[in-house]
Amino acid sequence: MKKFLVLFFLNFSVVSFAQVAKDSELFLQLKKHDSIFFAKSFNECDLVFLEKAIHPDLVFYHDQGGVQNKKTFLENVKKNICSGGAQKPIRKVKPESLEVYPLYDNGKLYGVVQNGIHDFYIREANKPDVLTGEAKFTHVYLLINNDWILKEVLSFDHKS
Repeated sequence: MKKFLVLFFLNFSVVSFAQVAKDSELFLQLKKHDSIFFAKSFNECDLVFLEKAIHPDLVFYHDQGGVQNKKTFLENVKKNICSGGAQKPIRKVKPESLEVYPLYDNGKLYGVVQNGIHDFYIREANKPDVLTGEAKFTHVYLLINNDWILKEVLSFDHKS
């Protein structure tokens, strides 16, 4: 009987921490959130939205830009992504690369880990977007007052 219980709990732990199905409500919710989050904050430079959408204790790990807290991260987005030049960086996720892993505390969903690959482009008025690179990402979102708030970011394996 003990062997059965051990095997049961081992199987349960593997299943309960697996990636959710790509047609599940949670996956579709986070896919939509990713789309809105990056459209508004990165592509449209809505910095008021971005500040509300990230946790006060954000930690952003970048393989080329180092470790950043919320203040530094917001300053860098404003300076490097949203400076208002003729060439605007744009981010587009590779939809097939998205993965979502739920995080539970005593059976209650409190966050997710989201992995994927995104492509970066340069956009100029009246021209097609030009691909400039790609990178992998891992995001930790916390569910706070029914909102997904970005808490930690790993941005790595940047390639031109």
